[in-house]
Amino acid sequence: MILTDPEWQAVLLSLKVFSLAVLFSLPFGIFFAWLLVRCTFPGKALLDSVLHLPLVLPPVVVGYLLLVSMGRRGFIGERLYDWFGITFAFSWRGAVLAAAVMSFPLMVRAIRLALEGLMSNWNRPQEHWGPGAGAFSLLSRYR
Repeated sequence: MILTDPEWQAVLLSLKVFSLAVLFSLPFGIFFAWLLVRCTFPGKALLDSVLHLPLVLPPVVVGYLLLVSMGRRGFIGERLYDWFGITFAFSWRGAVLAAAVMSFPLMVRAIRLALEGLMSNWNRPQEHWGPGAGAFSLLSRYR
């Protein structure tokens, strides 16, 4: 199957958008997932709800909010354009931002479930061999 030049450009743009969206949202996803798993603080349920808002809001609403805030006349987009010359609306940068925002809750949820599984398995050596049987002492026993 041979693609035409515009089709290759669309494929390369899609690869660029998804890879940059993952690159920019992954550190934040890891941080918030770790925060939700390891820490107990007031407002934890509220933070979890806010992080999942892009999943429950209609995509048109999320897109409109991004356009209003990051457009050239938006409260964030105007400053970015004035200070750095960066525009998000109707550009590949906007597509990266939209993909990152829409995939962020899914990323946080997947990382959170993985961390919860790790944390539940991490305490098992202490249950079996007693206190002080952390990962290092277990690994040093079986060299």
